[in-house]
Amino acid sequence: MFPTHRPRRLRSHPQLRRMVRETVVSTNDLIYPLFAVPGEGVAEEVKSMPGVYQLSIDKIVEEAKEVYDLGIPSIILFGIPDTKDTEATGAWHDCGIVQKATTAVKEAVPDLIVTVDTCLCEYTDHGHCGYLEVGDLSGRVLNDPTLELLKKTAVSQAQAGADIIAPSGMMDGFVTAIREGLDAAGFTNIPIMSYAAKYASAYYGPFRDAADSAPQFGDRRTYQMDPSNSREALKEIALDIDEGADMLMVKPALAYMDIIRQVKDATDLPVAAYNVSGEYSMVKAAALNGWIDEQKVVLETMTSFKRSGADLILTYHAKDVARWLDKVNTIF
Repeated sequence: MFPTHRPRRLRSHPQLRRMVRETVVSTNDLIYPLFAVPGEGVAEEVKSMPGVYQLSIDKIVEEAKEVYDLGIPSIILFGIPDTKDTEATGAWHDCGIVQKATTAVKEAVPDLIVTVDTCLCEYTDHGHCGYLEVGDLSGRVLNDPTLELLKKTAVSQAQAGADIIAPSGMMDGFVTAIREGLDAAGFTNIPIMSYAAKYASAYYGPFRDAADSAPQFGDRRTYQMDPSNSREALKEIALDIDEGADMLMVKPALAYMDIIRQVKDATDLPVAAYNVSGEYSMVKAAALNGWIDEQKVVLETMTSFKRSGADLILTYHAKDVARWLDKVNTIF
């Protein structure tokens, strides 16, 4: 018999496809990462991330204004300090690069949400995310002493005007420590976006160029998660929820959409996906070689993140996505 059901009927016209589209990406979903460096008038392109720059604070402010004008609601700030030490002083000092950039952006664009990465690897002279045992070259971070540094860092970032604290070091108990520190300092209304499921991934390589944060020895596998594990991600997010996290992040995103889906199914909290540097650079390299249509691939990828359960997407493509969404009604 001739088929009763014809699903192609709803694919027959671009406007009809728009009407029945199940998953929609908007600028509201986007958070744009920025890298702050000392100096003035500095805009140095990261060689492994075409189109991404290390920026001095004056240039960060210019970028923030452009981001806001594009309708993107938030940036996330990373900092590269003048000097590094075992105490990660640049992370928590009130004159730290992220603190100064945060204040400058909030003064210039008060309605832009400034999210700050709350970690220590960019600020330690060994490149790990906290205190190390003296003489230990394995990269095993001392968990509980590091919590005090993270607490100090979060409070100083809040004092500088940060709207969202985003701890990324994967220390046990870091959400509790930061929440206690923020509350004691009077910042009870500042939310925490926890990097709840952050994997020890090979996709981070270009970021370490951008943030000058590669470990000097060892690796981060004693604190970041094993890429083979998914049940562990659910354990991590449950702990962070109990500790008071307001939002949860999965990092990376592209190879971990199964994790995003599991996390979304396990919680009603907003879930963020970090479309990391390696994912960005692969697309850029292929596009520059003419192997792919960059716009179509990026928009398809953003849609896939949303379909997998992400409410928010941290991506270096954010400005391009905002421009494309403004002009393109038919994505595929």
